[in-house]
Amino acid sequence: MVNAAGKFGPYSQPGPARPTPGAGVLDTRVLPGRGPTGSELVRSRIALRVRLKSMAPGDRLPDVGVLAEELGISEITVRRALEGMCQDGLLDRRRGRAGGTFVASDWDTVVALMHDSDEAASLDAFHLLLECGLVAHAAGGIPDGRLDGVRALVDDMDRSDDPSRLLELETRFHLDLAEALGGPGIREFAADLLGRQCLLLPAPGPDVVRARNRCHADLLDELARGAMAPAVDAVKAHQYAAPS
Repeated sequence: MVNAAGKFGPYSQPGPARPTPGAGVLDTRVLPGRGPTGSELVRSRIALRVRLKSMAPGDRLPDVGVLAEELGISEITVRRALEGMCQDGLLDRRRGRAGGTFVASDWDTVVALMHDSDEAASLDAFHLLLECGLVAHAAGGIPDGRLDGVRALVDDMDRSDDPSRLLELETRFHLDLAEALGGPGIREFAADLLGRQCLLLPAPGPDVVRARNRCHADLLDELARGAMAPAVDAVKAHQYAAPS
């Protein structure tokens, strides 16, 4: 099993690579069917960085050794993953003094060709299970102020009219919620899921994100009241949210 608890990107926090089995709400060593391979991990973390705007089409990736250390996998695994992404058109390799490996300028177009509704549905279902478990486990025992940062993201989404900003904020919401309810290791696990979804699932439109944000607000309100069942219902409603 690959150690997926690297420091890659702005969502990382110090902490255990994975929660100890039995200590958390889920045994997060297993993704649907199996854990991610090293190649999938590299791909998902780069995709997540693009979604979070810490990396954009045309940007140069860090050197292989840096990525390997951040992700906790071997340099040869990272190198092979990057070669595969170049072959797929997700990355560009340039030679010379200003060379390196870069996010492809037509990243969004290439990603659209890789969508897989069946695999995306499986990941989406597992993410729903993860969040329902986290909410059920944490409801009624959340310290004051723990969710302030997550609520600020909900407020930011209400004020934003930029579609790409809305996608970034919603992704951050789910990462920060995972950490607030389950700790840094669960955040890393959620990053595995969300990064893979970025590659497999078409991005939701602004109206859908705003509809989901109403579910975010409902969830936080119910968690603040310590109401487990309504909070879990809000998580489930998020999956089927549609513009009113």
